Amino acid sequence: MRRDQRRAMKTRLVDFINRIFPERQIHLRTHGRVSFTRFTQPVQIFMVVVLLLAGGWMTFSSITYLLNDAMLASKEIQITDSKQAYRTLLGQVSEYQKKFSKLSTNLEDSHDLMLGLVEKNASLRQSLTTVAKKLDLTQTQRTQIANAKENLKEKLSSIEIQVRDMSKQNFSLTDNLSTAEADLQKALAERNQSIYEGSRMHRRIKRLETRLADIDKSEELAIQRLTDSTTSYIKSMEKIVSIAGLDMKHLLKDYEPLADGQGGPFIAAEIDKNLPGKQLKDQLSNLDIYLGRWESLQSVMQKIPLSAPLDSFNITSSYGKRRDPINKRWAAHYGLDLGGPFNSSVYAPAPGVVSFAGWKGKYGKLIEIDHGAGLKTRYGHLNKILVKKGQAINFRDRIGLLGSTGRSTGAHLHYEVAFRGQPKNPMMFIKAGRNVFQE
Repeated sequence: MRRDQRRAMKTRLVDFINRIFPERQIHLRTHGRVSFTRFTQPVQIFMVVVLLLAGGWMTFSSITYLLNDAMLASKEIQITDSKQAYRTLLGQVSEYQKKFSKLSTNLEDSHDLMLGLVEKNASLRQSLTTVAKKLDLTQTQRTQIANAKENLKEKLSSIEIQVRDMSKQNFSLTDNLSTAEADLQKALAERNQSIYEGSRMHRRIKRLETRLADIDKSEELAIQRLTDSTTSYIKSMEKIVSIAGLDMKHLLKDYEPLADGQGGPFIAAEIDKNLPGKQLKDQLSNLDIYLGRWESLQSVMQKIPLSAPLDSFNITSSYGKRRDPINKRWAAHYGLDLGGPFNSSVYAPAPGVVSFAGWKGKYGKLIEIDHGAGLKTRYGHLNKILVKKGQAINFRDRIGLLGSTGRSTGAHLHYEVAFRGQPKNPMMFIKAGRNVFQE
């Protein structure tokens, strides 16, 4: 069962591809000789793949542009943070300089105080020597000298304690000074590193800006080339439609997109013409309009019968006013009589659906094909009908054989083209189709 299901799926896929990409031919007629160029199924698939790759490339370019914009914004934020950190470091360096100046002043004051204490200590020692010499004079003096000596010892001890405290304070100040110098060196190193990183980031931003400008330029050139080719195709198709005698507005009536409902008061807004990518966005918007027109034309051009229904023919009766071939009275002829060998193959000039197949009064055996977009073709006086009503017809499918059934004087094909119920000159469509093949 699984093998049968896979085979069925494969068969449906092949049928779908054959239906979407049937073999197409471009016919050229020169001096009565008809030649054709085949567009095989692989060639058509290749062209569709190329168009899809072009659309993917455009999408990739747009995403790359948006990502580069985000990266630039992120780098600007990093540069701003680096500048703020640099200013903070400068403030810390200034604070450390102030602390260093204050410590230097304290060291000088401590040094002066130590010198004074040393001098004072020498003076006290000299006083002690003098007092010791005078102890022999009197006991009273000795007692006074002893008391003075004790007082001097206490003062000396107090001075020694103060000297030790000043030494400790001096060592502490020296340590603080060393720490401040180390912090200052570290701050200077960080400042130099920040300056280096800022310079490197600035160079990188310059490179990114140059690269972004190159990308914008290449994308603008690509969009311009695509716009030019699209407008050229649109002009060619509009020329063909004009040659066929059709009104472009009525032809695209069912293919133009419906306008979205909008409204509200008008409030003028300022437009910044220097916004990044504005020109590219305008070009893309313009291209989108042309592509919409191109898609509408592409859809409707496949439905226009631009080729002749016979490979070889001669015109036996033109479109318009003529002498009736049977009663010789003036009459309106809303078709084109194409003479050719009996039982010549009659081909569909465009894809469509058979809306009528059978006998229809003076037309004899008649086929009518609805091609869509308001276009219909009729094939009268056939000898044999090879299709049936409701059958889907592809371009250049064999639909009948040329004959002389109905009101006819000989073998020929009565060929009519109608647009929205109004008859059109089939020869105009055949001429437009020749113009397509020549281009």
